[in-house]
Amino acid sequence: MSTAILTGQPVPGSSIEADLRSLGFDLRIATDAAEAETLLAEVPGDERVALVDARFVGHVHALRLGLTDPRFPLAAIPGAVTAQPAGRQALTRAMARENSAGGGTTLVDSLADRVLSALDTDGTDVHRPELGSLVAAVPVDPQARNEARQAVADVDDEAVRLKSAVKSRDGFFTTYCISPYSRYIARWCARRGLTPNQVTTASLLTALIAAACAATGTRGGFVAAGVLLIASFVLDCTDGQLARYSLQYSTLGAWLDATFDRAKEYAYYAGLALGAARGGDDVWALALGAMVLQTCRHVVDFSFNEANHDATANTSPTAALSDKLDSVGWTVWVRRMIVLPIGERWAMIAVLTAVTTPRITFYALLIGCAFAATYTTAGRVLRSLTRRARRTDRAAGALADLADNGPLAQGLAEALKGAARKLPGFTAPVVALLGGLAVVLTAALTDFGGPWPIVAALAYVLTSGLAVARPLKGALDWLVPPFLRAAEYGTVLVLAAKADVHGALPAAFGLVAAVAYHHYDTVYRIRGDAGAPPAWLVRSIGGHEGRTLLVTVLAALLTASQFTVALTALAVAVALVVLVESIRFWVAAHQGGAPAVHDEGETA
Repeated sequence: MSTAILTGQPVPGSSIEADLRSLGFDLRIATDAAEAETLLAEVPGDERVALVDARFVGHVHALRLGLTDPRFPLAAIPGAVTAQPAGRQALTRAMARENSAGGGTTLVDSLADRVLSALDTDGTDVHRPELGSLVAAVPVDPQARNEARQAVADVDDEAVRLKSAVKSRDGFFTTYCISPYSRYIARWCARRGLTPNQVTTASLLTALIAAACAATGTRGGFVAAGVLLIASFVLDCTDGQLARYSLQYSTLGAWLDATFDRAKEYAYYAGLALGAARGGDDVWALALGAMVLQTCRHVVDFSFNEANHDATANTSPTAALSDKLDSVGWTVWVRRMIVLPIGERWAMIAVLTAVTTPRITFYALLIGCAFAATYTTAGRVLRSLTRRARRTDRAAGALADLADNGPLAQGLAEALKGAARKLPGFTAPVVALLGGLAVVLTAALTDFGGPWPIVAALAYVLTSGLAVARPLKGALDWLVPPFLRAAEYGTVLVLAAKADVHGALPAAFGLVAAVAYHHYDTVYRIRGDAGAPPAWLVRSIGGHEGRTLLVTVLAALLTASQFTVALTALAVAVALVVLVESIRFWVAAHQGGAPAVHDEGETA
């Protein structure tokens, strides 16, 4: 339950009491500042509390934005300020100071606004939502009150709410082909009490049914799969719009949304590969290649953003040119489309599934994603080389966590610290790239079962340790995690393909999917300020270098059929460990009242 303390008696004809009750607040009325302080102290510390001027005039949605958003400990709009449990101490302290300064008897000025000023003086971070055309005011005389009420009547509260449910920055397909009607689905869901998590789950189930249809290998199944994939994407947009429409943000919801997006897409790849196999065409290598490429694209996004999001002096001519292009209408949409974001990508996959073959679908997907990856990575490399930025310890720590080093690389990193300090600043990405290329190319150019991939994997362990031997604060050090991901996933793909036996590539697909889930989970924890997964988890699954070495050893010691069984067992073991720990962590965070994460939007 939430409590709203009205300061003063409501003005005749005011709807403020009804508006606050409609938002789930229990009302208390304070006749002066001293009573407001007393009532504030009586509200249980684990509840949200709001201080609202009884003379407030404004839209209900303005109150909703200012007083009910779960993402911020403290928030305010003109005439109202609110605190969640994490912000109660700061609010109580500011209230006590204002009560003391004002003698505790006057409410001539807005007490809520005075408390907000005190919070600002303390340097406390208070969220102030963008209201746009919405009205939120505390009129001081009848004429001003009438003018404010007329301004409220002139703006359609519900239209503004619907518009704000849609992300302001999205892809062309999503903006023009999905959002014009999905926002109304979101409102329909809100009015029936559905939650974003329920819609997210419905989107997952729809995508899994689409994958099952694709797995039939029939033309009818492919057509149904394409239609259902688009339906799943509509629901995927709807869950975020429902969260924004009703302000139902949560840590668990953000994790489910991001995790299920990856599960839906990669399950669909598997469904296409199964369907192709029914028709006599083996495209598992293409399916696995598409998953590897897409995952590495995401790691590039994550690493670049983490390396630069809190950097100081973070400017570059390339970034200035990019901002200039974003100010011209047609270039904005071209730039958003050529990176093949999730809307355009899923639309392409759905259409090609329905009218062509799985092989053609994967070829188009690989070509499109390769072009997009080249475009975005090249732009970010140019930005990094031309920008003068000082990266923080936090950024270096996040990149180290994204690297996913196991005990072998960590031990070598400790041993090589002294030598690493003497090397040039570009050493980390160079040695990570060379070590990764060595193990992948050796596996590709030698016969399956030979010893040379093991030698290359040992060299990869050494280069991995050297790459992280000093803090990753260099201009291009954000490339280290993507290079390591490409090396590990690429080695598994190549060795499974070289085994050339039935089931090897599907087993490799399962292993890469399990490991990729662990890497995505690491990203979502860092984004939520929860830190990296526990060290015991990373050690138990070997780290990227340990898994790479293990796979090369298995390929050398086992027959191709035994290697397939070993890959399957390894995939199951990794999946069980990372899924159990991940689910435990996120459910515990949700039940423990962890602050809801910000709505970051979907990656490419």
